[in-house]
Amino acid sequence: MSECKVCVDAGVCKMKTIITAKENDMGLVELDIKSDCPNVLRMSWKLEPLSPYAEVEAEFHKSEIYKLANDAIPHTACPVPSGIVKALEVAGGLGLKRDCSITFIDE
Repeated sequence: MSECKVCVDAGVCKMKTIITAKENDMGLVELDIKSDCPNVLRMSWKLEPLSPYAEVEAEFHKSEIYKLANDAIPHTACPVPSGIVKALEVAGGLGLKRDCSITFIDE
């Protein structure tokens, strides 16, 4: 069983989210989410254990994570749903632990 823990700093809202993803005995990934954001928390309450294969290979509009985000998070640019998918991917053995970022460049 694999486990992955990530921190998403959403930026200007200054809300932080800690995502812990852990593969269970059935091969599903269970997610534990702690967040400063009430919208992310509301989304997290509805998350059931997920198949990493089904979720990572899903089209955006068919992803359970993005469906729940669509219903709970009013800001489309929120990076938390992507962070959840990355944690699930790693915990499910489908990806490697590698940081990612969005960087603004002033030219």
